[in-house]
Amino acid sequence: MNTTFIAHLLPRLVRLLPFLQWWPRVNRVTLRADLIAGGIGAAIVLPQGVAFATIAGMPPEYGLYAAIVPAIMAALFGSSWHLVSGPTTAISIVIYSTMSTLAEPGSREYIDLVLMATFLTGVFQLAMGLGRMGVLVNFISHTVVVGFTAGAGLLIASSQIQHFFGMPMERGMSFAESVHAFFTQIDTINPYVTLVGLVTLLTALLVRRLYPKFPYMIAAMIAGSLLALGIDSIAFLASTGIPTVTGLTAALPQFSAPPFTLESLRKTVSIAVAVTMLGLTEAVSIARSIALRSEQRIDGNQEFIGQGLSNIFGSFFSAYASSGSFNRSGVNYEAGAKTPLASIFAAFALILILLVVAPLAQYLPIPTMAGILFLIAYALIDFKAMRNIVRTSRSETAVLAVTLVATLTAQLEFAIYIGVLLSLMLYLKRTSRPRIVDVKPDPAEHSYLLTTQSGLPDCLQLKMVRINGSIFFGAVDHVQGVLQRIDADNPDQKHVLIEMTGVNFIDIAGAEMLALEAKRRRRLGGGLYLYRVNDDVMRLLTRGGYLNEIGKENIFPVKSRAVGFIYPKLDPEICRKCERQIFRECKTTLPNGEPRVPAGAPAAAGA
Repeated sequence: MNTTFIAHLLPRLVRLLPFLQWWPRVNRVTLRADLIAGGIGAAIVLPQGVAFATIAGMPPEYGLYAAIVPAIMAALFGSSWHLVSGPTTAISIVIYSTMSTLAEPGSREYIDLVLMATFLTGVFQLAMGLGRMGVLVNFISHTVVVGFTAGAGLLIASSQIQHFFGMPMERGMSFAESVHAFFTQIDTINPYVTLVGLVTLLTALLVRRLYPKFPYMIAAMIAGSLLALGIDSIAFLASTGIPTVTGLTAALPQFSAPPFTLESLRKTVSIAVAVTMLGLTEAVSIARSIALRSEQRIDGNQEFIGQGLSNIFGSFFSAYASSGSFNRSGVNYEAGAKTPLASIFAAFALILILLVVAPLAQYLPIPTMAGILFLIAYALIDFKAMRNIVRTSRSETAVLAVTLVATLTAQLEFAIYIGVLLSLMLYLKRTSRPRIVDVKPDPAEHSYLLTTQSGLPDCLQLKMVRINGSIFFGAVDHVQGVLQRIDADNPDQKHVLIEMTGVNFIDIAGAEMLALEAKRRRRLGGGLYLYRVNDDVMRLLTRGGYLNEIGKENIFPVKSRAVGFIYPKLDPEICRKCERQIFRECKTTLPNGEPRVPAGAPAAAGA
């Protein structure tokens, strides 16, 4: 009894506490591998966290806080064993672009609103996971993600122009305004600031090329900081104008309850919806891409739950919205991580690093951070994917262009909405016009198949087609139009046989359309026939009574001779004059059973 109860309870516990699934795998070997991977991950997230917080308009330590509590919760409650959660570029730029219009970046009000948006994001993600809505992220197409991230990269680069070149520019300028300001104020460039930014950039590129396993961002930060100190120490350069970042707070993530007021809810709910969609798309797509290499199965709904809990708990510990990080997740897998403990170890290692290096942050030049952000922005633009999209599909190219332009010109949450709407429109356009192709009997002896490769002409009276796609309310008009054009183009083709192997789904609107088409063809003196109908479609036709309207005798299962049943219903006089004879029956008899007279042979007496 106890064994049965435990066997029944265990799957429920694993679903509720997914870390129970991988915990038995932990041993001395996996612990060592996860410790190493966690240490590497902590070193990588240090410069990234500060950079991302800068993008988001948050104090720099908040970027590191976002890689601590959220990373632990996502590791414990997500489904991926290698996904690492924390601050990301795309979410950071969305937060800044949407929140900076509501409050001064870095201010207490700004931070409170960001934490409220983070909490709401977590609630929405958790609700979607519990509601088994993980499939919804599939409606955000790859093209939309490519266009959005490319636009986000350009926005990041344009926002750092003033810091990289030391130019006076207004806060919150658009991409076009930033580029215009750069060229009109090029004479105000600060050479010392620009030199620090360039050395940072070149150092990062050089280290990444020569020592790919070394954290190049840290090397670039050190080089930029040392150069700035050297320039400032030269006596005759008393005022170099090289600014530095605000010092990090050397403390653990502080408890920080979001402001639960109707006003903050009103201001942040739409932003939270956009961050929810973007964050889930990032997390699930990254988890799946790594799972292809690690041969692990990803549960999208569980990933939603993990991301939701990470943002809910993170909002109470000074963390702004987080998601899966492609760079850190990829490094985590390549570093040999065996279980999600690697993410947890990285979070605790980051706490130790934060306590040690926080006082040194005051020496980090802002142009150095700008150089790092230029690199991050460039990495977001997937030129290869964009070239492939442009080469392969005009409609996808249009989606890419609209998403990219919307990202650069509109508020980012609306750019996401526009991209999703375009993806849905593109999907509906494709599914609302299922491909309908002509088919003929397979010439092979004893074959029951209908094929597009027979090379045979059309029968003058029986049209045979295959529908490749679902027959639902959005596709009804297209399918009905094609079926009605058959007899409009050739009035003698009153009989239509539809091969249904490509129809996996049909709704009530589709079933009613088939029933009406069957009635119409009977009035014309012909009929509608369905061949190889799958079980799900047959159940709906039966339950709704549509099978009786179409005619049970007009439904043909696999390996049946549909043509043998339909042939006797054709007009023998048309068949008598027809020389196509594409059916086996045509070659021997006419539809009325009369033997066919070969061409050139004398007609039988009385014929």
